Amino acid sequence: MIAKIFFYITHPCVFIIFSLVLLHLEATTTNQNIAVGGEENDANGAIKKCSDEERHTLLNFKSHLQDTDGFLSTWRDEEDDCCRWRGVTCNTQTGHVTRLEVGPSGLVGKISHSLLNLTYLNHLDLSHNYLYGTIPTFIGSMTLLRYLNLAGNNLNGTIPRSIGSLTELSFLDLSYLSLYGTIPLELGNLTNLQVLSLGFVGRCRVENIKWLSHLSGLQTLNMDGISLDKANHWVNVISSFRNLSYLSLRGCELSKVMYPYSSFVNSSSSIVFLDLGNNSLNSSMYHWLFSLTSNSLFELDLSYNMLDGIPKYLGNLSNLEVLKLENNSAVIKFPDFLKNLSGCSSLTLAWLYASRSHFTGSLSDDIQNFSSLEFLYLSENQLNGTISEKLWELPMLGIVDVSFNYLRGGISEKIGNSKIFVIDLSRNSLDGVPSTDNISSLSYVEHIDLSSCKLGPRFPKWIQTLKNLTNLDISNTGISDTIPLEFWNMWPSRLHHLNLSSNNISGKVPDLLSSFDDNPVIDLSSNRFYGPIPNFPSTLKSLNLSRNKFFGGISFLCQLVHGYLEFLDLSHNFLAEQLPDCLWHFKELKVLNLGYNNLFGRLPTSIESLFKLEVLYLYNNDFSGELPLSLKNCTSLTSLNLGVNKFSGNVPIWIGENLSGLYVLILRSNNFFGTIPSQLCQLAYLQVLDMSMNNLHGIIPSCLDNLTSMVQEGFSEKQNIQKYSSTKNTTGVVNLAYNGRYVDNAMIKWQGDEREFINNLRLLKSIDLSSNNLTGQIPYELTNLFELLALNLSHNALFGEIPWKIGQMKKLLTLDLSRNNFSGGIPISMSQVTLLSYLDVSFNNLSGRIPSSTQLQSFEPSRYNGNKELCGPPITKICPGDEELEVPPVIGESEGGGNGISELWRWFYIGGVTGFATGFWIACGALLVNNRGRHAFFHFLDSFKDQVYVNVVVFVVKLQRVVRA
Repeated sequence: MIAKIFFYITHPCVFIIFSLVLLHLEATTTNQNIAVGGEENDANGAIKKCSDEERHTLLNFKSHLQDTDGFLSTWRDEEDDCCRWRGVTCNTQTGHVTRLEVGPSGLVGKISHSLLNLTYLNHLDLSHNYLYGTIPTFIGSMTLLRYLNLAGNNLNGTIPRSIGSLTELSFLDLSYLSLYGTIPLELGNLTNLQVLSLGFVGRCRVENIKWLSHLSGLQTLNMDGISLDKANHWVNVISSFRNLSYLSLRGCELSKVMYPYSSFVNSSSSIVFLDLGNNSLNSSMYHWLFSLTSNSLFELDLSYNMLDGIPKYLGNLSNLEVLKLENNSAVIKFPDFLKNLSGCSSLTLAWLYASRSHFTGSLSDDIQNFSSLEFLYLSENQLNGTISEKLWELPMLGIVDVSFNYLRGGISEKIGNSKIFVIDLSRNSLDGVPSTDNISSLSYVEHIDLSSCKLGPRFPKWIQTLKNLTNLDISNTGISDTIPLEFWNMWPSRLHHLNLSSNNISGKVPDLLSSFDDNPVIDLSSNRFYGPIPNFPSTLKSLNLSRNKFFGGISFLCQLVHGYLEFLDLSHNFLAEQLPDCLWHFKELKVLNLGYNNLFGRLPTSIESLFKLEVLYLYNNDFSGELPLSLKNCTSLTSLNLGVNKFSGNVPIWIGENLSGLYVLILRSNNFFGTIPSQLCQLAYLQVLDMSMNNLHGIIPSCLDNLTSMVQEGFSEKQNIQKYSSTKNTTGVVNLAYNGRYVDNAMIKWQGDEREFINNLRLLKSIDLSSNNLTGQIPYELTNLFELLALNLSHNALFGEIPWKIGQMKKLLTLDLSRNNFSGGIPISMSQVTLLSYLDVSFNNLSGRIPSSTQLQSFEPSRYNGNKELCGPPITKICPGDEELEVPPVIGESEGGGNGISELWRWFYIGGVTGFATGFWIACGALLVNNRGRHAFFHFLDSFKDQVYVNVVVFVVKLQRVVRA
């Protein structure tokens, strides 16, 4: 228990907070401050109030800010004692304001110059607000400050050199800002600093590390994200701090430092927490890491590097309890890794977090040496073989996550003797389960994930013996069976997460009102469940019933009155009913997928309550009517797919005006009419626009080049990959993510065929306006969409010439302009679109030569059909001037006959045969007549044959040796 408490107080965030508390107590004692709103009498019994000058100063400070959360509501002109105001603390004897603590409090604005009038201020905390602008240089004149915290604001610019004048500072936090430039050398003047936090201060760098060496009293140093690539000998500087207990240099480009240390440094480190993650370090770093480690070290984070092992001296650290190596990009043999840790560290290590670290080899018996191990995270590695039985004998082990490896074999019977409460063996090749007797003794298990293991085809009834389960995932385990009715009621009001997806389970699902704990996550997708959708707990957080055979209505939604639902996927069923008008409950809903059903009717007005909705997917139903105006309130939408329904009316202009975050807009195959509203050009993030197969008319808006995402490089970060976590655990420790997820998807007409885009949807940039009644010319602005991959304008009444600049759309993969009234020639610039893999310009009025290019000549001639005046390859019509040149007549050839050509070939053959015969007999005759020459020739021939034979034999022998080796 002591180890756990120590672990938490040394966590990066908790450690800094702990430092804040200590400094707060120290400052309070030193200054004899009274609590906020408190009173203190002077020697004559009078209550000391703050001065009018300081009161007006604070009111002036407030006047420059927006108080969005009402934090400063007590700061009123009629309240004459500012010592009673929230966030203000005064000296007990003088009444002067000494502390101002207004963070975090939702304040918006700039830091007012009026703070200079608080001449007795020694503690200033403005952290985690929305303050903007630069850090004012006047702050360096507040020389009594011992505590300054500006972290977590929107401040930009550089760190003012004047901060170096605050020589009384013991605490400085400028982390999580948006600053840039060089860290000023003047910070070296702050010799009283105990806590310096510059983590993720912005795009800052250190040119010379010497200034840091003056801060000998540092206890906490955080420089995460600051470039130290020029900070030679930084290890020597850090090693000189005798009181330093917390050091975080995450993402500091340490691998680029040419000389990290000047010479060997004797290790007398006092560091308890050390984070060197995300620096692209390789194993050469272990030469200098030694000087930063000692038996004081409790947590070591080397994640996101390129280490191919660990040194043995780390195995000798007698207090190391937490080791993090996740996302390591070099291969490490796991058995060797365990052996190098098998010293003192094996007796103390409680948490090994090494997911996604390219570990290879087996989970060997050496794991038995780690008797204190409580948390083991080895997911997404390359471990193979079987799991050592010794793992399940570790007395303290509580969490095991070895998912996404190549482990095989069965699950040991000894698992029944463990005290594990979380087991994740998913995404391996494990098969079978221990006997029911052993499984039933797993009384501690709360979370078990066996997804993608081989449990089927029968439903594993042993699960019903796990009485304390809160999380169960047996998805994709080959189960092809029905579920016993009693299974659903095994964990009344306890089960928090249930995933049975991607099996072949059949049967009806009973009402589950009392089967789950609060905010449950339920995934029964991709099975063969049938019948009406049952009732679920009203506190439901996530429900996925997609790809089953449920039928009937969806009125059960009206019972989910608590409004916790974030995710709902009922797609690919046989549901047939109107969408009930009770959606005002779902203010937390982010994904609503009802696609591929038989739902009908108008969208209810209560859809306006879905303020957080990011995905609305109604594809392939029978919804009808105009889109309700209330839908414009769903301003968080990023994907709106209403395709293949019976919606009608004009395309609403508010889609472009209110839904500015859309990156997917699909209205295809409906009954929309009218023109394409120019307001759609305001959708700067839009990557997929499909309005095909409607009754739209008018011209294509010329403003389409305002669709920024189709003009600029890069892909959308807005694709919804929703993961829903299962975090509830009675220990308060577990926080494991639920593996199920939702990824945006869409059916797109691609190169003439329907194709579903799922994981690659965010990579797509396409416009489809086909099968409408659009007229006019293609606006030349359309050719400015340089990043567009697919353009389909087919089956319209467009006319005019194809824009001659279309060749600058070099990323185009598919272009369909067929069945319009285009005229003129195919622009020569199209030969520059070298990535084009699908082209159809058939049935227009195009004329002239098809430009020469590798792409344009590779398409089927049918892609050019219906253009009578087109000529040139790949079609057979020859362009004027391209007729075959006639061969000049041979002397004596009769005009107009083909005999001349035959005569020419006849004389060619006669000449060739005569020449060969003459040359052959001249050479042979010379050899017959000249004995000396004949002998020399055949000797050469024999020698050449022998040489070739010897070389071939030698080569074969060498090749065989290589193969054997």
